[in-house]
Amino acid sequence: MTGPGTGIGAGSEPIRVLVVEDDPVAADAHALYVSRVPGFAVAGVAHSRAEAGRALEQLDVDLILLDLYLPDGHGLALVRALRAAGHTADVFAVTSARDLAVVREGISLGVVQHVLKPFTFPTLRERLQRYARFRETLTCAGAEAGSQAEVDRALAALRAPGRVTLPKGLSPATLEAVTSALRSAAGEGLTASAAARRVGVNRITARRYLEYLVGAGQAERTPRYGQVGRPELYYRWCG
Repeated sequence: MTGPGTGIGAGSEPIRVLVVEDDPVAADAHALYVSRVPGFAVAGVAHSRAEAGRALEQLDVDLILLDLYLPDGHGLALVRALRAAGHTADVFAVTSARDLAVVREGISLGVVQHVLKPFTFPTLRERLQRYARFRETLTCAGAEAGSQAEVDRALAALRAPGRVTLPKGLSPATLEAVTSALRSAAGEGLTASAAARRVGVNRITARRYLEYLVGAGQAERTPRYGQVGRPELYYRWCG
């Protein structure tokens, strides 16, 4: 377990988040994302179901960012155990699976958001911000809702996330594929040509997506100089 930094907004206690993810690179990225959202703090990072259980015994946690496929059991099994023990922390389920049966089971256990991997910082930031508004709405309403409208407003803040607007000509599916390729690249990163081969698009298209990620602060661009000609640009994921 580690606790890599915080993202704390002014005027109130931060929402404390436990990141549960078995892939160390993804865990670091998700923790970094959380730390960059004002009003949220990383309470800790766990890489297995058992480690998450121990962390929840020791830490004050408001929200769990939970990978569903852990080396020692399914994430929803952890949620079931937590609920049986009376733990009320909310859960964002993080998964690459599209199985709607898992989504339904998660909802029945109190999972408040499902976030599909791989995701970018703006995607998680928006969902965290909406979750914060949901909590604020409940706090302002007090112990009881004064009307159906108050209930509807609280649920709308949580359940109706807006869409991250991409520049014209960019698609979410291709952005997801390029993001995944870049995140999985080791060492110096990828050129636009290498990314294009991995994703199955042309070099110009790959470069547009890579430049978008650079502009969003999620990738960095580094020129590599050879013996002759122009330098070759390498892109590296930085979250």
